[in-house]
Amino acid sequence: MVPSHIAYISLGSNKGDRFKNLQDAIDFIHLKIGRVEIISKVYNSPAFGFESADFLNTCIRLETELQAKDVLKALLAIEKNMGRVRTKKSGYEARIIDLDIIFYDEEIIKTKTLQIPHPEMYKRKFVLQPLFDIAPKVLHPEMKQNITELLQNCEDVSNIDSINIWLKNPSKKHNFSKYNYIAIEGNIGAGKTSLSNKIAHDFNAKLILERFADNPFLPKFYEDAQRYAFTLEMSFLADRYQQISDDLSQLDLFKDFIVSDYDVFKSLIFSKITLLEDEFKLYRKLFYLMYKDIAKPDLYVYLYQNTKRLQENIKKRGRDYEQNIANDYLEKINTGYLEFLKSQSDFNVKIIDISDKDFLANREDYLSILDEICE
Repeated sequence: MVPSHIAYISLGSNKGDRFKNLQDAIDFIHLKIGRVEIISKVYNSPAFGFESADFLNTCIRLETELQAKDVLKALLAIEKNMGRVRTKKSGYEARIIDLDIIFYDEEIIKTKTLQIPHPEMYKRKFVLQPLFDIAPKVLHPEMKQNITELLQNCEDVSNIDSINIWLKNPSKKHNFSKYNYIAIEGNIGAGKTSLSNKIAHDFNAKLILERFADNPFLPKFYEDAQRYAFTLEMSFLADRYQQISDDLSQLDLFKDFIVSDYDVFKSLIFSKITLLEDEFKLYRKLFYLMYKDIAKPDLYVYLYQNTKRLQENIKKRGRDYEQNIANDYLEKINTGYLEFLKSQSDFNVKIIDISDKDFLANREDYLSILDEICE
């Protein structure tokens, strides 16, 4: 997983429909930059340093995978997209939207284009008051005072009034509350583990990951499939049974649901491809004896990727024993999954084609997949 960072962003508007401007900016930030975790109250405040209409101001706490300079670049693009035109004036002018990074983790950054913490934030009540709503104990890394102390010591006497209108958090759009157990499935290299990790992180889910890396027979299978196929599939059968039965039976009061990067029925799909017919009949009999009481997922998500993209992903992650996987093998697995899913009338299945998506590099692709899962 790419490391995530916490940023606090100040938003202000005093032109046009000020409330709509703030909401649009938050929606764009969530779409382009990262997950909006908390939004403060909205405050009405007089223009600071020039005569103009009052501002509406708010602050958000944002989780992002972007570096600080890239967050700034994205914020400036959002301002421009919303119609703000920056002039060569001192900066004190009416504006549709004003977006500033106040904090980024605990970093101190001083460059020509970026200064963090924001150098004027401790002087401005319209920043400190909404920031106090969501981060009263966050420490200023240079001044060594928290937001509560900075607000108490602020010499700004401007009249800051909260308004009884709340901005909507776009992070709440995706709701997994109707599911107790979701399985994310897909071919080799489809991205099921990466997606499961992201969902577990963003939505407070218990994560179950397949322990394929610990299987000593997997590299041997890719070297000599005929010799090691039955041994490999039997070892996976036993390990998946132990893991999934243990994890599903252990209640975690601090998690909202379970997400797994595999479903136990993948054992049947792979074994049908890899085993001889008589071996598969024996294997299937053992499978149904072992798994008859295992809970099925409330939602089964199958990530479909074309063979070309699968091979690109396999090459990119660089596992030596996977580098010679044939296209024909991947196509058989895809066919096996799709045939299996068509035969499961009691499964709640969503097949999502991600062949033209890169949800790790492009946040919009990730959110579009969440849209399909939660629609």
